[in-house]
Amino acid sequence: MPLLSADQLTIQRGDRALLRDFDLRLAAGELLHLRGANGIGKTSLLETLAGLRRPAAGQCRLADEAAGLHWLGHRNGLNLQLSAIDNLRFWCGINGASPAGIDAALAGVELPARARRRACRSLSAGQKRRSALARLLLQPRPVWLLDEPLDGLDAGGLALFAALTQAHLAQGGAVLMTSHQTLPAPLAARELIL
Repeated sequence: MPLLSADQLTIQRGDRALLRDFDLRLAAGELLHLRGANGIGKTSLLETLAGLRRPAAGQCRLADEAAGLHWLGHRNGLNLQLSAIDNLRFWCGINGASPAGIDAALAGVELPARARRRACRSLSAGQKRRSALARLLLQPRPVWLLDEPLDGLDAGGLALFAALTQAHLAQGGAVLMTSHQTLPAPLAARELIL
């Protein structure tokens, strides 16, 4: 049984259909790399699968609704006035997660200690991305939906992302991500081009 599925999905933007009668299966241990031109509907598809947008037709299902999923948009979802620590405290509060793991999560994404307490507006693009990726480590969820997660990451960040993703897949998780970049080694993915 797939961890995430979509059946006969139709997604519209205004009066234009981005996807029509779209089916998807995402299995445990699978990395699916969603590709396509800008404006084709990649982000809209991820938002629909995450429950942030209603499909015009069809349905999406998580195998374990109670376990939920992680959504990470390309804008990171950070309040730039708050520090990485305070952003994660807020995230924990609205998601019912324990804030006790914040320091470990930030260490896990290798955000320098001096950057953790600074307002996110003063962080580099890569440090902001690492701050956002730390949410993936705060609360285990089997499905990760990631929109352009490689943006802003340097070589060390790309290697870190690959390691986090491999560990998640090895534990039976699944990842559906968009990226215009080549995936960092040694990640291997099934590709879906819209």
